[in-house]
Amino acid sequence: MFRNYIKIAFRNLSKHKTFSFINITGVAVGLACFLLIALYVRDELSYDRYNANTDRIFRVTRTFLSSEGTASLKLAQAAPPFGPLIKQDFPDVEQVVRTLDNNGLLRYGEHSFNEENMYLAEPNLFKVLSFQLVSGNPDHALVNPFSIMFSRPMAEKYFGKENPIGKTVRLNNQYDLTVTGVYEPLPAQAHFHPSFLMSFSTLNDPRFYGAEGLRTNWSNNSFNTYLLLKPGANPKRVEAAFPEFQNKHVPAEGGNKPSTWSVLNLQNIADIHLRSHTDSELEATGDIKYIYLFSAIGLFILLIACINYMNLATARSAGRAREVGMRKVVGALRSQLISQFLSESIILVLFALGVAIVLVLICLPALNSFTHKQLEFSQLLDPVFLSILVAITLLTGLVAGSYPAFFLTSFRPLGVLKGQITSAMRTGKLRQTLVVTQFAIAVALIISTAVVYNQMKYIQDYRLGYKKDQVLLLPDVGDSTTNYETLKQQLKETGIVGEVGRSSRIPSGRLLDSYDAYAEKGDTMAPVTINLRGLRVDYDFIPAYQIGMAAGRNFSPSYSTDTSMIVLNETAVRLLGWTPQQAIGKSFRYGPANGQIIGVTKDYHFESLHQKVAAIAMVMSTEDFNWLSIPIQGNVPAGVRHVESVWKRFFPQRPFDYQFLDERFGRLYAREQTQQTLFSIFASVAILISCLGLFGLSMFMAEQRTKEIGVRKVLGASVSSLVALLSQDFLKLVGIAILIASPLAGWAMAQWLKGFAYHTVLSWWVFGLAAILAVSIALFTVSFQSIKAALVNPVKSLRSE
Repeated sequence: MFRNYIKIAFRNLSKHKTFSFINITGVAVGLACFLLIALYVRDELSYDRYNANTDRIFRVTRTFLSSEGTASLKLAQAAPPFGPLIKQDFPDVEQVVRTLDNNGLLRYGEHSFNEENMYLAEPNLFKVLSFQLVSGNPDHALVNPFSIMFSRPMAEKYFGKENPIGKTVRLNNQYDLTVTGVYEPLPAQAHFHPSFLMSFSTLNDPRFYGAEGLRTNWSNNSFNTYLLLKPGANPKRVEAAFPEFQNKHVPAEGGNKPSTWSVLNLQNIADIHLRSHTDSELEATGDIKYIYLFSAIGLFILLIACINYMNLATARSAGRAREVGMRKVVGALRSQLISQFLSESIILVLFALGVAIVLVLICLPALNSFTHKQLEFSQLLDPVFLSILVAITLLTGLVAGSYPAFFLTSFRPLGVLKGQITSAMRTGKLRQTLVVTQFAIAVALIISTAVVYNQMKYIQDYRLGYKKDQVLLLPDVGDSTTNYETLKQQLKETGIVGEVGRSSRIPSGRLLDSYDAYAEKGDTMAPVTINLRGLRVDYDFIPAYQIGMAAGRNFSPSYSTDTSMIVLNETAVRLLGWTPQQAIGKSFRYGPANGQIIGVTKDYHFESLHQKVAAIAMVMSTEDFNWLSIPIQGNVPAGVRHVESVWKRFFPQRPFDYQFLDERFGRLYAREQTQQTLFSIFASVAILISCLGLFGLSMFMAEQRTKEIGVRKVLGASVSSLVALLSQDFLKLVGIAILIASPLAGWAMAQWLKGFAYHTVLSWWVFGLAAILAVSIALFTVSFQSIKAALVNPVKSLRSE
């Protein structure tokens, strides 16, 4: 019997080639989208799970609280003394390892590169995190000061086929480092990717932190601290003891216990990528909300494909009704007929799966390029994932074929053989509900796409309060022998370069530096309770970025005392309870600067529009900068060539590695741009499959109302009136879908926009555009069958009975 089911299934597929093609295409596209999304989601969920002891590895985070007790700064790092003290005080902790992010100029022979992703790490790093060593001893490679390990690609970059072990490289033209090992790069699914590992003991050298500084420096919260808990240890118990631990070791400030203004937390390493949103992540992270969203979209598109199949199969019901009747007359049981139709459905889905696999293979390179991932089709062959895929395929076949199977087999043989089949549009409430569901999803995706696009345009057009276009950025080399005034003059001599500013941080980055602040209050200096972010600048930083002044003046070399003065922004002054004019001349102490407020800048968006404008204190400095900001006026390529020629004259041994500020600014919203494109693609796919479903329904409707159409034409009905008659039922369904989807999508996108401190508003035109698009697409799809039915000769229609 099963062989007969298979034979009948293949006969029907080949007999109705158009229906089979549309069915297979719809289900294949739905399955392909589901598989691509599944690959993406699987990759996102696998971050840091390559570690042997993932469940026992935790990162220490530190959150600073405002005077009101709210989080003002959440860091993924902590101060250096915490690591050894945690190992000392907590018996549940098996290992503690600290790392410190670094960068610099690395030289070997003729090879010289500005390198990032250099990490200083303690020797027990390999006991906590899983590294695969190519060469070197994991127990000793990071023990001695001024030791360095290379990742395999970096070793090949510098040494080619030479054995790097024992070779000497030079860092920043100051320090000689000995190569002690080579390791394989960490997987793409890691929360950080060190290209180089330097021995942590190097920091004990007085030219760096010094051993005493590492034990007593509580303000430098830039050290990544990882714990490996003992088997069975409860991380909640460790975390609960942190307040008392802080009060015991961290010096109090102003009589306040450290636990009142600083909180330590433990974060499992597997949660870093999707569930961590600190202000200082090592690399860009994802968001578990988007994983839920894309998973839902994948399931919705697959559901739409199933609905599409149901509608098309039902549209063919009139043609197969006599077959069902004849089988029942000769003794076929309903269960046998259901098995036949379900088998036919599963075979079709298997065909569709084959097509879907081909589509995945075609689309995967584009998805990798778009998402910057390394997804491979072989990941689908994982036994667990393969089992899920088989289950999904069978379930899709059963779900897609269930309604047609039960619908067709419910006909009474006598009524079927007489051609008496009840109109599906009048009794098919389930199918009408499914059409509404299809278009509700499509409309929601259209609205989401429009809102994301509108927000991206809002960001691009938003006035940031500073010049961001054509600003070339270079790393400050930190060389005390360089005469930067001469460098600036030579850069500016052709007029193609404006003012050249130096600073500790640049716009588009995060403001993570802060110091204790004291402000004039009556006759005394009172502690400042607001979170004031620090920025070291030179005389030309503010002019270089064309930042406006709300009151007072910029730093000036004409005033020798300006090295002790402070410039605040409007937000800082407002939070301190002053107007910009009132702030000028007030005594103020911020970190090393102890003088007066000489100027107040207008607010500018140093960070991304996800964050509100921070309270900023700028202090004058002549050293310890990280960046040069060089505005180019006029021809950009000519400006770059000029800057490069000057750079090579001053720094002949340093690579000319530059970037532009607007490119960095664009990367701040890369995730949103990706989301916009994905929404557009998924919305298009959802609409395409929904249109196939409508096509099937309109075909079914035309078949069921053939006699009615003939009678109306005989009585004088025009083609246009018949098209309107046949289309109105479908447009009603689309209208219901719009009414359901609009408020739900509006609410969801309002929540999404809350992730931006500055965002556009939900405009009425977004919902109007979605409605017009949905109605137009539905009308275009339905009108094809409606016009075809209306043009049929009424004599032929009336003879159909």
